Amino acid sequence: MNDTAKLLCELIALPSVNPAFLPPDDAWTGEERMADYVAVMAARAGLEIELQKVLPGRLNLIAHLRPTSRATKTILLAPHLDTVPPWDEGQFIPRTEGDRLYGRGACDTKGSVASMLSAVIAVANSKRRPRETEIIFAGLVDEENGQAGSRALARSQLKADLAIVGEPTSHQIVTAHKGNVWLELEAEGRSAHGSRPELGRNAIHAMARIVDVLETDYAKKLRQRRRHPLLGHATINVGTIRGGTQPNIVPDSCAIMIDRRTLPGETEAGVRREIQSLLARKKLKATFSGTGRQSPCSPMETNTRLPLVRQFLRSIGQRKPVGVNYFCDAAVLAEGGIPSVVFGPGDIAQAHTQDEWISLRSLERATNMLVRFLSSQP
Repeated sequence: MNDTAKLLCELIALPSVNPAFLPPDDAWTGEERMADYVAVMAARAGLEIELQKVLPGRLNLIAHLRPTSRATKTILLAPHLDTVPPWDEGQFIPRTEGDRLYGRGACDTKGSVASMLSAVIAVANSKRRPRETEIIFAGLVDEENGQAGSRALARSQLKADLAIVGEPTSHQIVTAHKGNVWLELEAEGRSAHGSRPELGRNAIHAMARIVDVLETDYAKKLRQRRRHPLLGHATINVGTIRGGTQPNIVPDSCAIMIDRRTLPGETEAGVRREIQSLLARKKLKATFSGTGRQSPCSPMETNTRLPLVRQFLRSIGQRKPVGVNYFCDAAVLAEGGIPSVVFGPGDIAQAHTQDEWISLRSLERATNMLVRFLSSQP
């Protein structure tokens, strides 16, 4: 087991579950343990440490590898420190089976933390330390919930010529990803006794028709539109439904939550107008009663002709960029003015799973790719 794998084992053993998923006093919550450990490792390698307050008790860790002379450009490495909850506490005990290292966060995305930090430390300790390029490692909080960490970093007006956001991409450089709009629709009815349903108007029945229209007509419409070359078509999913109080009462309200994955150029306002127009044509009545997101989750598309993006692609031998369906911190940083791509070891199929794992070969390969790219900077 090499140093990067050993580092990942240490990180897995430090619970950093996003507090949105567990009680705030739970022993597993918060990124502080992770941030403290990474800060010590980075400081030992000579990096300058900065802590950025984001939320009470939750700090972004920012470590600067200064160039040997005046900086003319900056590269930002930005994995997130938080994870989703484990299935059980055994996921905080790292274990290996052959080439696989198991544990919560192994893939999403402590693997990226380990490979990116190891790469920066390797460059700091090498004879090929950049003379004119500053390298910043930013361990971000809250990616798994509201992206408060990346939003705070973007608001800080930190300047960088390229951000490499750590997510499991199987060593592929991702230059585009979908956005995510959550919307709540509510249908109203009229209550009545369950023995006389004809005296009421069943809101669940009305909503069932709306769900069918969204999952068939609207979904078909999205599939028939021109496909994005990297992201394909937009999608919709009705993920939750709630209504009624008990079986013998005709329900007077029903609400659903919609997940609409957006493409570059689409907006939440445009999605709302589309759905309202479709329901009006079908003579179905429902109103938007809220949204599940406090902040926008916009799609991202980075120009592949940017010099650093082209150089990164060449350095790892990737001929064409790829896109992914999920949303991550890259879009937030891009909106803040930092051209961003997504890259990291591991396969997204393992993220959030009961037996989450990462390939040790994948971890080592990603580290070597990053070292090669960073060491090539002037």
